[in-house]
Amino acid sequence: MPQSRHHLFRQLADHQWEGFLKGVEKEGLRVDTNGFIAQTPHPEALGSTLTHPRITTDYSEALLELITPVCRSTGEMMASLRQIHQFVQQNLGDEVFWAASMPCELDGDESIPIAEYGTSNIGKLKHVYRQGLAVRYGRMMQSIAGAHYNLSLPDSFWRFWQDALNNRDSLQDFKSEQYFWLIRNFRRRSWLLMLLFGASPTLDASFVAGVKHNLDRFAPDTWYGRNATSLRMGDLGYHNNAQASLDICFNELSTYTATLDRAIHTNWPPYAKIGTRRGDEFIQINTNVLQIENEYYSAVRPKRTTRSGEKPIQALEARGVEYVEVRCLDLDPFSPLGISEAQVDFLDLFLLDCLLSDSPRVDDDECRRLDDNYKDVISQGRDPSLKVCRGGQRQAVREAATGLVDELASLAEELDSLDGGHRYRDALQTQRQKLGTDGQVPSARVLQSMEDSGLGHREWAMEMSRRHQQTLREESLAPDRVADFERMSRESLAEQKAIEAGSTQPFAQFLEEYLRS
Repeated sequence: MPQSRHHLFRQLADHQWEGFLKGVEKEGLRVDTNGFIAQTPHPEALGSTLTHPRITTDYSEALLELITPVCRSTGEMMASLRQIHQFVQQNLGDEVFWAASMPCELDGDESIPIAEYGTSNIGKLKHVYRQGLAVRYGRMMQSIAGAHYNLSLPDSFWRFWQDALNNRDSLQDFKSEQYFWLIRNFRRRSWLLMLLFGASPTLDASFVAGVKHNLDRFAPDTWYGRNATSLRMGDLGYHNNAQASLDICFNELSTYTATLDRAIHTNWPPYAKIGTRRGDEFIQINTNVLQIENEYYSAVRPKRTTRSGEKPIQALEARGVEYVEVRCLDLDPFSPLGISEAQVDFLDLFLLDCLLSDSPRVDDDECRRLDDNYKDVISQGRDPSLKVCRGGQRQAVREAATGLVDELASLAEELDSLDGGHRYRDALQTQRQKLGTDGQVPSARVLQSMEDSGLGHREWAMEMSRRHQQTLREESLAPDRVADFERMSRESLAEQKAIEAGSTQPFAQFLEEYLRS
């Protein structure tokens, strides 16, 4: 009888375990003193959003995105993220970095400034892509913030793992196959992350002004989902009809890139009706179901760092999967960084177990069940009567969640024995406590805190944001780190100018060549 993957890992990890490689991308809105989305341009002290390696913007000029380098430990990654936050907070003036995933006060689409990246063709392309999101889905959806967690395993692990499994493929193909093995199990279990980390059960009334919804009133300016864990990931958040028609297959790299490529090259009549230009202004890159790969919303993505001028699909097909990106994480409004060490350690444990557990291909029927689990926990996860499908059986959501968490105990002990500490058992216990009779998942904790304070979404999130700002500003960023960030800002601005000076091709011609490549 072949040995289980968990058993093989225990046998081999002692000899060749170097831990995880990890990084995080954390988004957050800049907000004015009245709790309204900032209308100011990206602060010059933070450098160029086109070329800065650590600080950029996501959809909106007001939606900052902070990016850590690839790190070898949770402590190193969190220290890096904290330093970036400290530098940003020192350069926001009287503006505030919003702590919640669901946005501050808005006044319709026009109040959300689309991000600018300068006059170069690549900068214009990034702006036109965002214009396309605006005409397709509206800007409101694009004002939502979250955290993306990136994880990979070093080649030293993959080489001994390949030997253990007696695999004779190229290392590149083996890694891609194994990352998709992990992703298939991630999709089976991702509902658990929405229960444990969903933290957006409320939203400001301005977000749904004139929109039909089934939320309940929490306060005069606040709506909430009575049992919701994450409005960010629900129908009012990252959701649209065109993408609902997609059938992106996560079973293996070839099916993933093929189905994604088809969506990028399939015309969508409502988008064709809009067209690509309004007068001389480009308003979307093309009229297909997806303008580019990044438009596809999913809880997880296989990723490969792209080279200059290269598209994500091309990078994946040429060099295989490099890491996985977990995209379904709400900001933790109780944390100054929007994410915690215990959460990161749990994600490492969770993702490694996805790799070590059996992972058959997902057929259409299972795919529908997985989607239903995910959607149900997003919208009703705190309802004790909710049942999810696990292993072909219907189980109460808390019972199923506790079972999944408990199954990680032996792996947590194994990793702790390799690291010589107890961080993984502690991280597991932190999640276990949330599911206990006296515990609270984050979405319940948010509602309880708001109720105790007597504040609605806007005022409560503003209070948390100011508290985090004060904490981070009171912490002293070492002078050498300040100098490093100031140098990065100067160099990024100079690099943008150099790119713009060399960008002489008419944009229409540049775009035509980009779409042909």
